[in-house]
Amino acid sequence: MKSITLLGIKHCGKSTQGKLLAKKLVIPFYDTDDLITQRTGLAPRELYIRNGERAFMDAEAQTCTYLHSLLQEKNEHAVIATGGGICKNADAIATLKTMSVLVFLKAEESTAAERIMREVTVSADGSLKNLPAYIAKENPHTKDDVRMIFHEFYIERTRQYEKIASICIRMEPVSKQENLQRIYSELKRSAAI
Repeated sequence: MKSITLLGIKHCGKSTQGKLLAKKLVIPFYDTDDLITQRTGLAPRELYIRNGERAFMDAEAQTCTYLHSLLQEKNEHAVIATGGGICKNADAIATLKTMSVLVFLKAEESTAAERIMREVTVSADGSLKNLPAYIAKENPHTKDDVRMIFHEFYIERTRQYEKIASICIRMEPVSKQENLQRIYSELKRSAAI
C-alpha cells in the first residue's frame, strides 16, 4: 500500500473525505495547507497574498518533501489532502507521485461554485471579499464576474487534475459516508489499498 493523496479544487471534499478515509484505513491524515501554516506561520492564502505565488509554491513543494521524509522516517502511510492549486506545482506533484496514489475528487461545478459563493462578501464600498486568490487576481466587480471566472477555472483545473491523477472519483450529492464508501470501493477496485 502507498499513501493516498486527494486532489481537487477548493471545496470538493478533500479534507472531509481525507479524515474519514484515514479513520477507516486506520492511518494518519495530513493536510498540506495545515502543514504549510505550521511551517511558515502563515495560512496559505495569506502567504500567497503577502509573498506571491512563487513563494507559496516553494513552501508547498517543501512541505510535500517534508511530509515524504516524515512518512519515511515513521515508516507509515497516510491519507493526504492537498490545496486546490497543487496541480500547478510540478515539484510538489512529483514528490507526491513518488510516495502516493493521486486521487482526483471531482466535484460538480455547481456544487463547488456555491460553496465558494457562500464565502464571498460585499463590502460597503461594493468590493468583494473572501475570494480565493485565483479569482481575486482577476479583479471581479460582481458576483456574476466571480461565477464566470470560476467557470473558466473549473474547466482548466478539471483538465489538469484528470491528467495527473491515477484515479478519478466523481463526488456525488449524497452523504459524506456514502461518498466515503464510493471512494473506498474505487480504491479497492484499483488495488490502491
